[in-house]
Amino acid sequence: MSPESKFRIGLVQMACSADPAANLQKAAAKVEEAARAGADVVCLPELFRSRYFCQKEDPATFDLAEPVPGPSTERLGEVAKRLGVAVVAPVFERRAAGVYHNSAAFLDEDGRFAGLYRKMHIPDDPAYYEKFYFAPGDLGFPVFAARRGSVGTLICWDQWYPEAARLMALRGASVLFYPTAIGWHPHEKATHGAAQLDAWVTIQRGHAIANGLYVAAVNRVGHEKPEGEGAGIEFWGNSFVADPQGVLVARASADREEILVAEVDPARIEDVRRNWPFLRDRRIDAYEGITKRFLDAPPGAAR
Repeated sequence: MSPESKFRIGLVQMACSADPAANLQKAAAKVEEAARAGADVVCLPELFRSRYFCQKEDPATFDLAEPVPGPSTERLGEVAKRLGVAVVAPVFERRAAGVYHNSAAFLDEDGRFAGLYRKMHIPDDPAYYEKFYFAPGDLGFPVFAARRGSVGTLICWDQWYPEAARLMALRGASVLFYPTAIGWHPHEKATHGAAQLDAWVTIQRGHAIANGLYVAAVNRVGHEKPEGEGAGIEFWGNSFVADPQGVLVARASADREEILVAEVDPARIEDVRRNWPFLRDRRIDAYEGITKRFLDAPPGAAR
């Protein structure tokens, strides 16, 4: 059986304002730009319709949430249908009163809402107070069928977890998108900034290598500061695409809006997996401990 045909992915690295309507219009225009540059599947950054509001806890912020399907999927679906491009659209999802998710909707090439991923791993760190806003995902790790290939979508904090990437790979994803909102705390940048950015790139390149697939990280740019408090976050951009050997085939700057377009070649996946057959050699009979929080040793026993 021959591999699927090649297809092209588009990454939208953008700055986000305080105006949700303006952000949606900008996102629609950038999806169109990526499509006209040859992309078959386009991904937007995490929570693109607003500034990154999780820097503080404010119940009024829940007013930003929307249903899925809803305004964002409708507007981007129009673009998808007109241009024949699939879209990964991150959404602050209002599921019900008091139940909200950090989600990503998949819109197919006909503009239809074709699937949903809800962020599984929810952080609670200084300036990333996401547990206040989001319930953890409960849809598992679905893979979506684009016209030209299979697409998996994880979101930001998910990118530190190899288990999530592995499950997407086992379900047949050719490419993993990671829509993201990550950056530096300004007071840490000089001391820790280079190491933090390098770790972020390295872990995701590792997912590409360990699973023999493409990884596409899609970040925002700009310095966003909550009104009247905190130093804010300087989002570090650096959106990139890594191939199945972890080679960076496209990478954006740290501080500019950019569109990246890169090719996904199933034949490359086939070749890498034949020579590095990590999926073949997994010891699935010996991994029962992976579902435990931690493996405590009996008293007196060595670890």
